[in-house]
Amino acid sequence: MKTQKKSKEELEKLAKKIRLGIIDEVYYGKSGHPGGSLSIADIMTVLYFDEMNIDNENPNWEDRDRLVLSKGHCSPALYAALAYRGFFPVEDLKTFRNINSYLQGHPDKKNIPGVDMSTGSLGQGLSAANGMAISAKLNKKNYRVYCILGDGEIEEGQIWEAAMSSSKYKLDNLCVIVDNNNLQIDGTIDEVMSSKPIDDKFRSFGFEIIKIDGHNIEEIKNAFEVAKNVKEKPVCIIAKTIKGKGVKYMENKVDWHGKAPNEDEYKQAIIDIENM
Repeated sequence: MKTQKKSKEELEKLAKKIRLGIIDEVYYGKSGHPGGSLSIADIMTVLYFDEMNIDNENPNWEDRDRLVLSKGHCSPALYAALAYRGFFPVEDLKTFRNINSYLQGHPDKKNIPGVDMSTGSLGQGLSAANGMAISAKLNKKNYRVYCILGDGEIEEGQIWEAAMSSSKYKLDNLCVIVDNNNLQIDGTIDEVMSSKPIDDKFRSFGFEIIKIDGHNIEEIKNAFEVAKNVKEKPVCIIAKTIKGKGVKYMENKVDWHGKAPNEDEYKQAIIDIENM
């Protein structure tokens, strides 16, 4: 079924399901990256259930919109969105990172229905997204390409080489989303290698800038609408988010960048999300 527009209330309920899916994946997989997956849950919800022109019954539809999750370690958010969108069974989320499962720790385009790009080596996703966007223009296709970057990831030099290409080729069918949760594996982005001011940097590389609360469904929806009307240059949506959003003991805690909850923590996470 192709995407149909949803109400704010419907999307908020779906975002809870995606968060619960993320927690299930990391708990049953006994490893993974919950913090950054939870911070993009609302963005993924709007993309897969309201914004992107996709069809779960035809994952390789030539005219579909594409998503490149450049911060590929946050695959739990992508898998939960795909599962609830109908690309594969929701119960399979509990096989995450199992040696016999197709749901690897990082997105795998070859084996996972709905995944548009295999990612995981940070900094490379925007280059791939550029290629998809350029291909659309060369082939006179109307699909859009979305690329989610981490604010720690944009410390990688290749991101800025790619950003120059996005601008040079006037990729107005490309929408970059920066998950600005201010934390990466070794600490805050200020402590590690600050890329601030993120908005001015992308603007200087020729991007139209939109700044939003990455947990406000209406702001996310509106940002994508505005982005579609920008012509002759790419768009960068800078989404201010909270790492671990929805699980109180994970919120803004760098320790939850990449570890799984134990049984008691798992139960508490479920309670926190259900009470959001």
